Amino acid sequence: MPYLRAVGRAFALAAFALLSWLDVLLELITFALLCGGLVFFFGPTLEWARGRSAVARTLAARWCGVEVETPYHPEPPEPVRERDGWYRDGNQLYKRAFWISWQHRLTWAMEDPATGREFQWQLVNPLVTLLLPVAVLVGGPRVLRGYGRWTRRLLGPRPPAEPARKNWLHRHLESLGHQFGILALSLVQLIFSVPQLGILVCAMPLAAPVVLWCRSITDTLRREVENWTGVRIPRPYLPPPALPVPRPDGLYQVGRQLYEEPFWPVQHARRRWILRDQATWRDMAGSALTCLVSLVCTVPALVLFGWAMTGLSVLWLWRPFVSAPAEWYPLPAVTTHLGALAETPVLLLALVIAVAPAPWLARRQARFARLWFGPTESSRLAQRVERLKQTRSDVTVTQAAELRRIERDLHDGIQSRLVAMGMKLGAVEALVDTDPAAAKRLAAELRAASSEALTELRVLIRGIHPPVLSERGLLDAVRALAMDSPLKSEVTGSLPGRVEEPVEACVYFAVSELLGNAAKHGAKRVAIEVEFADGLLTVVVTDEGPGGANPARGSGLRGIERRLGAFDGRLTLTSPIGGPTKATLEIPCQLDLEPSSPRTSTSSETA
Repeated sequence: MPYLRAVGRAFALAAFALLSWLDVLLELITFALLCGGLVFFFGPTLEWARGRSAVARTLAARWCGVEVETPYHPEPPEPVRERDGWYRDGNQLYKRAFWISWQHRLTWAMEDPATGREFQWQLVNPLVTLLLPVAVLVGGPRVLRGYGRWTRRLLGPRPPAEPARKNWLHRHLESLGHQFGILALSLVQLIFSVPQLGILVCAMPLAAPVVLWCRSITDTLRREVENWTGVRIPRPYLPPPALPVPRPDGLYQVGRQLYEEPFWPVQHARRRWILRDQATWRDMAGSALTCLVSLVCTVPALVLFGWAMTGLSVLWLWRPFVSAPAEWYPLPAVTTHLGALAETPVLLLALVIAVAPAPWLARRQARFARLWFGPTESSRLAQRVERLKQTRSDVTVTQAAELRRIERDLHDGIQSRLVAMGMKLGAVEALVDTDPAAAKRLAAELRAASSEALTELRVLIRGIHPPVLSERGLLDAVRALAMDSPLKSEVTGSLPGRVEEPVEACVYFAVSELLGNAAKHGAKRVAIEVEFADGLLTVVVTDEGPGGANPARGSGLRGIERRLGAFDGRLTLTSPIGGPTKATLEIPCQLDLEPSSPRTSTSSETA
């Protein structure tokens, strides 16, 4: 009876698995629609296919005896309405939460590693289950349990794997793929640059949205080039124009033309911004030149690699099964294993020649792309001026708020205690002759109050500038923060000297805020790295929390950005749903070198 039940379950699993190909077909169709601009179907299709995977996990537990847990990252939280009634996503404001929620759910579904494994299962599982009934007939119920383990491997969660060490061949083949990837991205950019140029010439009202959309393609090339080769290409575009300011009579003026609504002035300013930005024209010229350079760097290696691989296939896969001589131009024809063995080193040498320069050529392609898609001196200056305008106002607001906080703490805390102590001193003067015992009790209370006031004053001073910074320096101060934190913390890094005191205080309070955020959101472990190179202090704080951090939704992260802005620093936050959260602080500064007692790496671990 168990044998027949297992066979019936195998047939049922095979029939159910065929539905996965329907999911694959719908996903491919909706992905094609996504590429064509119809963006609202792909995300719901992925979530709908997850329902089928949930049924498969349930059947694996019931029929195969293998429990399969849900592998997906936590769902993104619902957008929160601001006090002014708007929904904020980064720098964008929305009246309704639908668009933000849809974007977050699409990103959540596409970036989850479980989605890729699930797609593999949808493709392969029907082929596997076609043989499952036959295997169960031969092997019995044990085969079902093996099938359940296979399902758990693809549809279940996986522990984070350590990055594997790559050998020489793997690294160079990967670099060859990166060369081809840069060629493909530059070709896509070239294809879209042609209609972009036509719109700039013939359809000026559509220029701004089309150029901004094409810039997203160039941003993808910049991002992938950095991921593949390590060559960073900053965005070169000039800051967008500010919103138009109405005249005293309420009208908006552009040249000699007056408008009642700001729509047309905004469009005029955006068109002028696009056309006057040199990066707009450099992107189009660079797309053609980068594509040409990538062709020169990539095609010879790909042709030589394909020639060698095809030759090896002809010698060792095709020749043994045919009676005709194997001939691969320009090598002579061979009919025996000895002749094939003699030609094999030539083909292997061709493979090595094809892949050996791949890392070097990929970096050359990336640096040429940086020459055209990176910022020029004028764009760097414009970006810096715009950033200084923003940080100047932020610094003014931050300093005013800090002064108000110090004033409030002094007024509500220390000042109140000193007033009370003064009143008690008057009582002591009045009682010292008539009631010495009461005067002694009041003096004891005064001593305790003075101790409490001194403690509160020390806490206030520590909030202004922690003494540990002056005494021990930034690294040891960060280590002290980590030891006081409830998280399990590790601090690593090295500084060849002392950082400027204002920068030390800025980084100290920024790290303190990040540690507090990590503890508040349920993280258990945090790693802090401190490094200094080429005049740039870099602090990386990584926690294993739930992720989903957004500076636009939290005053703490905005406060860190304002602190860093005072020193022309930056906060870069990477926090996907499900974690980890990685915050990178970058501040240009100078170090006072201490050759007699250099600061070395330090680490701490707290339970």
